[in-house]
Amino acid sequence: MNSLSSSSKTRLALAAGALVLAGGLAGYGLAHLGAARPAAATARGSPAAGARKPLYYYDPMVPAERYDHPGVSSMGMRTIPKYADTGDAGGASAPGVRIDSAAMQALGVRLATVRRGDLASSVDATGVIDFNQRDVAVIQARSAGFVQRVYARAPGDVLRAGAPIADLLVPAWAGAQGEFLALRSTGDRALIGAARQRLRLLGMPEGLIDQVASTGRARGVVTVTTPVSGAIQTLDVRQGMTVSAGQTLAQVAGLATVWLNAATPEALAGRVRVGQVARAELAAFPGETFTARVTAILPTAQADSRTLQVRVELKNPGGRLKPGMFATVHLAGESTPALLVPSEAVIRTGKRDLVMLAGSSGRYQPVQVRIGREDAGGAEILAGLSEGDRVVVSGQFLIDSEASLGDLQARPLGSATHAGDPR
Repeated sequence: MNSLSSSSKTRLALAAGALVLAGGLAGYGLAHLGAARPAAATARGSPAAGARKPLYYYDPMVPAERYDHPGVSSMGMRTIPKYADTGDAGGASAPGVRIDSAAMQALGVRLATVRRGDLASSVDATGVIDFNQRDVAVIQARSAGFVQRVYARAPGDVLRAGAPIADLLVPAWAGAQGEFLALRSTGDRALIGAARQRLRLLGMPEGLIDQVASTGRARGVVTVTTPVSGAIQTLDVRQGMTVSAGQTLAQVAGLATVWLNAATPEALAGRVRVGQVARAELAAFPGETFTARVTAILPTAQADSRTLQVRVELKNPGGRLKPGMFATVHLAGESTPALLVPSEAVIRTGKRDLVMLAGSSGRYQPVQVRIGREDAGGAEILAGLSEGDRVVVSGQFLIDSEASLGDLQARPLGSATHAGDPR
């Protein structure tokens, strides 16, 4: 493969630089918006004017660099002061980063209230249509013989019940039928019953025995038919071949019902149960929903995909559902009460989950939470928040960045009010 040209490399470098610059400018603007409030208060002649001293000076684009005096950072940007936020009552220190209303509007910050509601334990999974393995007919030779004729069949053909597969010549049946017909002329019921029983033990179907008895003619050639309607899966019979007793000639899978095998994530296995309502949607039938119930949950999980196989049995009138089709499966669950926040309010770091808690006087504090189930855009809070708390839904990443500039630590779970506890 040819390496990138110099012009392509230049364009990539410029694009990456633009992204970095955009992120830095966003943080820089947020910092200046946050610093605008104390500056304005000083200009109005606030009692606190001149009394507040900055902790240090910094450049939002390089938050790791701190300076004792105002000046220019290593990035060539003018540094801004960082003040210690104080509370409204008695100057006591209050947790959180303060953002004024002008900055809130500029960032498009939206808030939501932590509330109690019903959360459905539904599960969405992908599935594949398969044959119903309980509806498979195995067609075997009942006695040793020879294949005289094979009908025009092939694997994949769909047959109706009673369709012929092959004609077999069974010499043992021809001799036993002759003896049976000879004994019928004696009128001895015991001998006739014994001869008829012998035909059954040789594997002759009851219908063929009645046909020989009614016509008075021996039939050494029998036609093997399929007992069910369905598709031929295997066909192991050819004209002229010799077959032994019990040899499998064909397998036919029924199509009246099919299985839908859904791959459910292992982490959601606790939400699935036998008898649960399942709704399936297939790309082949847009706008149509197939409804059934979960019939089985397989006892082993797939090691490569970490999924659990859930089996749903669907009716298949007209054979519309073809094995191999893909489907989207929705497993409905019961709704249970939970403490909820919008899913978009959660900041996922990979090691923990955070939300930005809105306090009084425009203060915001990162709070660690424990997340449970999620559905329909809502996330269950197991610990870290209480009902009635206000959290940031949009713009929380920029506020979190500002909190990181001030070394503001997130409130850990141990010191939080747990979900469901009284405040």
